[in-house]
Amino acid sequence: MNLPQASLDFGTLFVVAICVTLLLGLFLLFAGAQERNRALACWGAAYLIGGASGALWRFGELINLPLPSCLSTVLLFLAVGLIWSAARLFHGRPVRWFAMLFGAVFWLIACFVPAFALSAASRIVVSSLIVAAYTFLTAAELRRERRKPLIRHWPAALVPMLHGAVFLFPVALATLSPDDGLHNLARGWIAVFAIEIVLYVVGTAFIALILAKDRTVHAYRVAATTDPLTGALNRRGFFEATATLMERNRKSMAPISVLAFDLDHFKSINDRYGHAVGDAVLQLFAKVARQTLRASDVVGRLGGEEFVALLPATLTDAANAAERVRSAFAAADIVRNGQRVAATVSIGVACGSPLTAIDSLIACADAALYRAKTGGRDRVEMATEAPDNAPLERPGTRRAATRRHTRTNEKSAAESGALEGCIALSAVVSD
Repeated sequence: MNLPQASLDFGTLFVVAICVTLLLGLFLLFAGAQERNRALACWGAAYLIGGASGALWRFGELINLPLPSCLSTVLLFLAVGLIWSAARLFHGRPVRWFAMLFGAVFWLIACFVPAFALSAASRIVVSSLIVAAYTFLTAAELRRERRKPLIRHWPAALVPMLHGAVFLFPVALATLSPDDGLHNLARGWIAVFAIEIVLYVVGTAFIALILAKDRTVHAYRVAATTDPLTGALNRRGFFEATATLMERNRKSMAPISVLAFDLDHFKSINDRYGHAVGDAVLQLFAKVARQTLRASDVVGRLGGEEFVALLPATLTDAANAAERVRSAFAAADIVRNGQRVAATVSIGVACGSPLTAIDSLIACADAALYRAKTGGRDRVEMATEAPDNAPLERPGTRRAATRRHTRTNEKSAAESGALEGCIALSAVVSD
């Protein structure tokens, strides 16, 4: 029994690719306008230009307009350059106009060179290299994004890389094939390109929408966890960030320190200069704190003129950091109507292990802050008591302490009682 052989109509397949590209371009352009997202709109415009390029190449003879023969290829290079620019816009990087237009301009100039225009192999090689170069640049831009989960991170870069690799195959084939075989080569690769283009435009449109969604979710998350006046983390954002930082430090048991800030005489600043100046003072302090502390430190505003910071540092290092913030804020000032508005800050510092509850650390830092207030303000005070349930341990000491505890439990009750008596006696003597 002979089964009928199925064959692909290359013309129809290419028309389908053009229609899918144009439809996705309209969809992305509409989504970009709705979301006010320049990157999505740029991506949609690139698809529309690419679809127009394919339509012009496929139906140019039927249109019968006095258009340059190289126009469809120029539009194609403009489209791939726009996709690269859209990937840059997604990550907040500026558009490089010269680089974006380079492929289209280079092809337009090269078409006026007779040796290039008459060489089919040269045209195939150059066009494939231009498309592959822009596609690899797009993959590199998507690869730079660090906030995406790995499940989205690699496909976002892998899809354009595969697309660029497909366009590199004709380079080798064109250099190996004789001139009389280029026509058959071109017909064969048109079918491959048509199928691959459909997969590519659908895949990259999905990636673009995922990137846009991630940006929107991130913007909402930042708005929900950031104090709108100072730009510091609000209470919710601070405790979420501290939970992450303390969890990371538990692996090495590195010490954690808290700085509690309170602006001195802030009520009198509001009463004397007005709330607008008071808000400016709060903004100035938040700016000084962010610039003085490390990028890995967590700074938040708990309310009013009260700020707090979490540092992966020892008590001494945290006290030094607090002193830098205090002196930098004292040196900074605000001028309103030719009058200098001076402000200072009092700081309390407490340190514990990453096993300590954050509330206990803040309570100890607040106690030190109270002493700084009563001691004259504009100063740094360190906590004199360790936080509750927070033995400050060096990395590696927990296992040693566990082994000592196990050996102690194996002793007799009489020996344990004697040991406890010795500990109590030594505590009395040290007091």
